[in-house]
Amino acid sequence: MATTHHLDRGTVHREWNNALPPRLTIDPGDTVVFDTRDAADGYYSTKSTHADVLARGPFRGHPLTGPVAVRDARPGDVLTVEIIDVKPFLNIWDLTAETHARMGRDLRVRVPIAPFPGVMGVALDEPGGHSTMPPRKNGGNMDIKQLVAGTTLLLPVWVDGALFSVGDAHAAQGDGEVCVTAIEMMAQVTLRFGLEARRGFREPRFRTRGPISSALERGPCYVTTAHGPDLFAGAQNAIRYMIEHLVEERGLSREEAYILCSVAVDLKISEIVDAPNWIVSAFLPETVFA
Repeated sequence: MATTHHLDRGTVHREWNNALPPRLTIDPGDTVVFDTRDAADGYYSTKSTHADVLARGPFRGHPLTGPVAVRDARPGDVLTVEIIDVKPFLNIWDLTAETHARMGRDLRVRVPIAPFPGVMGVALDEPGGHSTMPPRKNGGNMDIKQLVAGTTLLLPVWVDGALFSVGDAHAAQGDGEVCVTAIEMMAQVTLRFGLEARRGFREPRFRTRGPISSALERGPCYVTTAHGPDLFAGAQNAIRYMIEHLVEERGLSREEAYILCSVAVDLKISEIVDAPNWIVSAFLPETVFA
């Protein structure tokens, strides 16, 4: 019979390491409610300033809740992770409206909340500790905003038991997370686990419950484009043009505009077939302005 378990945020780890002992062992079909810390591990508060950012020190790894071992999981299997619920906790953005986040002093800016875990992954099949910063074949810091409640993540298993962990929850994020930070939050993440034997995936996949168009896209958008042979440079330029627009047309500071791009603007590869130049587009949903 399927069981529901709970893991608190009192104990975390900050690296992918298959030598870490599991905090919990479950059966396929079980559900786990994870309490997670925010990416900064509670360092910031509503009174934090730019000086606090400078004083924080080097990144030590995302604080992750786990690992969780799944009985009978073996290398070559696929761990299915059904995202049941993601509940936000304290955040520097104003989340009191529950459906939208408001940006600081500019109460015109309202970003719809669509919470998801930025980091979900299993242990790697390589010894030693590995940084949680980049995404990898085990999942990790993917920051895919479509991994919301209703989506099922499919993770290749690399070690016995899989050793799954989760953290770095976001209340909202644009595709690209261009200034490194989304609307960060502590969260309670409820996940149901399954196991598909011998699927042999090389990298993560996922299945959404419905169309991927978010609430941010249901309305008019302002779009900037950039061309060139380098997609990363194109993405940078498209965001630079969007920052210019937000400063000139909406009266935001450049810093506020950059932050808004990270949490609400979606980068898209519009065309990648007409060499030598490709097109990157940045979509700003104008519904974020009240």
